[in-house]
Amino acid sequence: MSQVLETLYASAGADVIHHTLEVKRVGSSVTPVRLCNGFDDVTATLEDASTVNFTGSGLGVSLPQKSVKGRQDLQFQLDNVSGEAIQYIDAAIDAGDTIQVNYRPFVGSDLSAPSQPPMIMTASSVQATNKSVAVVAGFNDLVNKAWPRRRYTPSFA
Repeated sequence: MSQVLETLYASAGADVIHHTLEVKRVGSSVTPVRLCNGFDDVTATLEDASTVNFTGSGLGVSLPQKSVKGRQDLQFQLDNVSGEAIQYIDAAIDAGDTIQVNYRPFVGSDLSAPSQPPMIMTASSVQATNKSVAVVAGFNDLVNKAWPRRRYTPSFA
């Protein structure tokens, strides 16, 4: 966690933390859905210096805890979501696309860059109804990865 966020959490300051999610289809040119918690839209600058708009929504985020597990999951739920988010996720599922979720926190007084590098995860479970979308996304499972990654086979070695 960045020093700015640690100080803000410790001091319970008056500044606001904007939790933002970018939901996009891997390998697709379709514009991603960008959402933030709260009622107001937020215009912020990403780490690549592009300025984007995050739409305000009823967003609940459960961040992964620090642990020694090989897999950490981020869970989020969008209540009373616009039909756009549901249609976007349904289209990705129907097309068989992988859904990538990027989480970025922004400090309200400085929207010129995320307050920490983005958490980039792959959605592993999506449940959509007419009123809400619940998504579980996780980092790669490093514990169960083979090492070395490249296998020494008779055709290779």
